[in-house]
Amino acid sequence: MKLFFNAITKFIMGFLMVGLLVFLPAGSFSYVYGWLFISLLFIPIFILGIILLLKSPDLLKKRLNGKEKETTQKGVVAFSALIFLAGFIISGLDFRFCWSYVPKIVIIIASVFFIASYILYAEVMRENVYLSRTIEVQENQKVIDTGLYGVVRHPMYMATIIMFLMIPLILGSWFAFIIFLAYPVVIAVRIKNEEKILSEQLDGYIQYKQKVKYRIIPFVW
Repeated sequence: MKLFFNAITKFIMGFLMVGLLVFLPAGSFSYVYGWLFISLLFIPIFILGIILLLKSPDLLKKRLNGKEKETTQKGVVAFSALIFLAGFIISGLDFRFCWSYVPKIVIIIASVFFIASYILYAEVMRENVYLSRTIEVQENQKVIDTGLYGVVRHPMYMATIIMFLMIPLILGSWFAFIIFLAYPVVIAVRIKNEEKILSEQLDGYIQYKQKVKYRIIPFVW
């Protein structure tokens, strides 16, 4: 019950915070693409949260813990928050003042990719029981090298990059999309620091890097 109340509290706070960031700059609740984004974001989160609560409460507990210990990772989290803050504000202002126009077909395609990234994310969580929001090596942790982890070393970040780059397109703002392009750069910094820690503290990770060459994009990086 404690885990349930913790999860539902963070869900409600997240819903209210995102709603504020989306609709306050827009100056109107008639921001249809704002409602579309909130639906695409929070309905899957709610469903996934219920599934984790029933089938894998330990993993849910890890996902609710977002307190980083590493200095580099704290900087990554802070910079990511600035990107999201600026992106949402610009999206709302874009809607209010009609700065740019994103065709409906682009918004539909972005919505499909957004949902696809959720499915990819869910598969990553199914494959990796050690998945955590913070950079840490857990007790008895082993290297996962099968499934998606046999293709790229960080499938979770691949999913999140797809997801977050779709956000400004769903919200209908090219200007916000430009801001969100900084997110993959931030993730690259996070990955390099994470791999340094895992190479030092997780047995077999150096061999895993030799086996799986690419971090998030097959044949590219």
